[in-house]
Amino acid sequence: MEEKIKLSSSEWKIISLLWENQPMTIMQITNALSSDTAWTKHTVITLLKRMEAKNAVSYEQIGNAKHYSALITREDVAVSETQSFLQRLYRGSIGMMVNSMIKQNALSKEDIDELYDILKEAENKDD
Repeated sequence: MEEKIKLSSSEWKIISLLWENQPMTIMQITNALSSDTAWTKHTVITLLKRMEAKNAVSYEQIGNAKHYSALITREDVAVSETQSFLQRLYRGSIGMMVNSMIKQNALSKEDIDELYDILKEAENKDD
């Protein structure tokens, strides 16, 4: 993905919902998020317009309803968000992040095993 798309926490709620259930109408989105948010239809419309401007979503007009779908994948946004997070908190260093988690006893044995597996796989890709 060439252009980095930054999403607000509110936009994340909508895009996550769309990844699981697209396409969706404004009312379907509003109703699906009603238990987590107190958003009105107008709030959802405003957020969707912002997301359209970012090229994160698009819609197809079917009758009187707009049916929204995501234009970006979870993987595309995750890479961008992870890089931004690492830069803000750890000056871009994965090592600093892992070291911080170790110092806080935030990694379980399963987490450590998973990290070993990921690193072994990454190392083998270079061969």
